[in-house]
Amino acid sequence: MLAKVGEAELQKGGAKKRKLMAEDGERGEQKKRHYEEKKRPKARGDGGRNRLDALSVGYFRRVGERLSEGFEDDEEREMFVKNVLTEVKGKASLVATDQTGSITLERLLQLSSPEQVGEVLAELGGESGSGFKEVSCDRCGGHVVESALRQMSRWEEFSQKDPSKSSEDADDDDEEEESSGVLETQVLLLSQAVRENSAEFIRHIHGTHVVRTLLHVLGGCVGPPRTETHPGGKEQRAAPQLTDFEIPTSFWYELKSLTETLMENINLSVTDAISSTVFQTMLTVCHRKRPKLCKQLLKRTMEYLTSRSSAPGVSPLLVFLKDQASSRLIETIIQLAHLSLLRDLYKNHLKGSLVDLALHPIANFPIQRLTAASAKYKLFLKLFDEMIQGMEAVLAAGHMGVIVQLAESCAESGERQDEMMRCLLNAFHCAEPGSRHVCCLPLFMSLLTYEVYYQSDTTEGSTQKEVPLTSICYHGSRLVQALAKFKERSHLLSSLRTLSPSDLLTMACNSFGSHVLQALITTSSDKGRGKILKRLEGQYLQMACSKVGSRMLEAVWNCASLSQRQSIAQELVSSESKLRSDQFARHVWAKFALSHFAHRRAHWQEIQTGESKKRKLFSDFLE
Repeated sequence: MLAKVGEAELQKGGAKKRKLMAEDGERGEQKKRHYEEKKRPKARGDGGRNRLDALSVGYFRRVGERLSEGFEDDEEREMFVKNVLTEVKGKASLVATDQTGSITLERLLQLSSPEQVGEVLAELGGESGSGFKEVSCDRCGGHVVESALRQMSRWEEFSQKDPSKSSEDADDDDEEEESSGVLETQVLLLSQAVRENSAEFIRHIHGTHVVRTLLHVLGGCVGPPRTETHPGGKEQRAAPQLTDFEIPTSFWYELKSLTETLMENINLSVTDAISSTVFQTMLTVCHRKRPKLCKQLLKRTMEYLTSRSSAPGVSPLLVFLKDQASSRLIETIIQLAHLSLLRDLYKNHLKGSLVDLALHPIANFPIQRLTAASAKYKLFLKLFDEMIQGMEAVLAAGHMGVIVQLAESCAESGERQDEMMRCLLNAFHCAEPGSRHVCCLPLFMSLLTYEVYYQSDTTEGSTQKEVPLTSICYHGSRLVQALAKFKERSHLLSSLRTLSPSDLLTMACNSFGSHVLQALITTSSDKGRGKILKRLEGQYLQMACSKVGSRMLEAVWNCASLSQRQSIAQELVSSESKLRSDQFARHVWAKFALSHFAHRRAHWQEIQTGESKKRKLFSDFLE
């Protein structure tokens, strides 16, 4: 009975945390348990290895519950951690590779001292570190090793001596330095194990995460803990935010040794998607912490990629750019590359092929990175002149990221902005006759041509019927936000003035359209902003009562002048009961200090004037 209860709780708690649910979310507990038991040996690759008994599983489940309750003071926490780690001693590998045990051990390591973390790693790796491979390549054990590695970010807390301490505390300082040295030694042993079995580590779906965390730790920067995604879920492209920390001198040399070993397996980076992520992490960490080393690695990687055999007269990069694994690596290389490398990449490999690559479903992403990376150099002019020739083809292929990035690079560089706008007007069929220019904003936001949007034929000339603004898409929003940064925005502003009040309200309360309206308002002069706000009069209450519109209204408020704020407040204050009762508008009421506006007008003006001065001072400081 105890075994049954322990197993049921294991599936209920551990499986939920690891997100290893069965594909059919509506299956009963028995089917889920059967599915996990069937899958578990394959996932771990451990055959018939002994597992934690039901009593131990229950114990670690209760430990996890106790950790969730918290502790009254540090002494109580330290005592609890010490007692639990005593129970772990001698069976750390079993605990680390068990679902419930690994989750609890991960949390426990975050509360442990470096010495305690080092002792756990020492047991997992053995005297020579030979045991690290088995644990690191385990579905659950890999998480524990990662958690232990991440505790190295607290090394400085224990290694630095407090100058305020007396000489009597010198022995304690030595003990602290020695204890943190235990963890340092184990990290180096793990790195040695990775170097000795590098190919196996970087090709293993779980081992690769340990290697990536190790690279971060050896470099002295860690990101947020990883979370497993659901099968079929979209992978986030955004790079995680990294936090720097001090590292021992030994890590400085070990990182160099580890990168040298990894470079011996450079062939895997272009053939295996899992291995490719390790090389991307290696380059990113070195770029952040070891720029000179990164430059060498980038050069050697590009030399390898360009030395592969291909068709006569065709660069091998054109093949790699169309491969899922190697294209991601090339994206990273482009993002981190220096000017000479970018020039060589374009001149010797990509020149004349940019439009074809932009039309490819995979290769268009590296082209976007190249467009972004070249924005601050004159190289961008060559890229732009080549890519602009295929704008309509790229639009037809639906690769709007390429077009958006081209516009953003034009805004950043300050170059080719007029040409970009002309090409867009032509592509959306609103360039001729000139009267169609005022239709550009809804066309850009919806990414529809003039004929499709207004459901008309080109033979009808400049006449068009009024169509309510309904379709605003993500890439259309980003495109207009980029165009709003251009020096010449007359087409956008003229088009905005033709929109009806209901269309403006639709924009303000739409998750994509609100960013467009905010960009146009905040980048306008005081006079231009006033004209836009004049057209929004009568819509402020509905905006305030909308989840998106209320945020949009706050953004407008932050850049509005005192007279413009008075106009907004005057319209809102007459609907006090509605604003106070609405879940979104009540925040607007509070942030705009509308109670003061209604009853203490002079005091409200003092507050707004003070905020305006602070904002101006801050703006001057940034400039």
